[in-house]
Amino acid sequence: KNEPEFVEKLAAPFDLFVNDAFGTAHRAHASTEGVTKFLSPAVSGFLLAKELEYLDGAVSNGEKPMAAIVGGSKVSSKITVLEALVDKCDKIIIGGGMVFTFLKAKGYSVGTSLVEDDFVETAKAVMEKAEKEGKQIILPSDIVVADSFSPDAETQIVAAD
Repeated sequence: KNEPEFVEKLAAPFDLFVNDAFGTAHRAHASTEGVTKFLSPAVSGFLLAKELEYLDGAVSNGEKPMAAIVGGSKVSSKITVLEALVDKCDKIIIGGGMVFTFLKAKGYSVGTSLVEDDFVETAKAVMEKAEKEGKQIILPSDIVVADSFSPDAETQIVAAD
């Protein structure tokens, strides 16, 4: 966990922090985000910089039409990326748990699925911006539902709407 007391102990033996792990750079974990509060300098490494340069080049100079696939559980941690992708991409395919925040924003019932209620209006705004700019936000057409959150749950596939 990213608890200050733990993070301070984790950072104590070190003088600086270099993050070279592109795949985890977006996570607010003790070993990636927390230590930056106790170590200075805290910088990106060469590999991370190279990944970001490649990604920027692919998005800025990529062939059109362009699509992006964005997944994960939280809209809150990806909202700036989503807003930027609406400017750059023709289609944005949304997956993972954040789908339910978007489905709720469209007025659909999502049961007890993971929803960031504080970001339902934000999801609406992203969808409105995309529509206004002639871009397409693609959500799943069907969803697996279950009677419980367990390995032996009864499941079925239902239409997302």
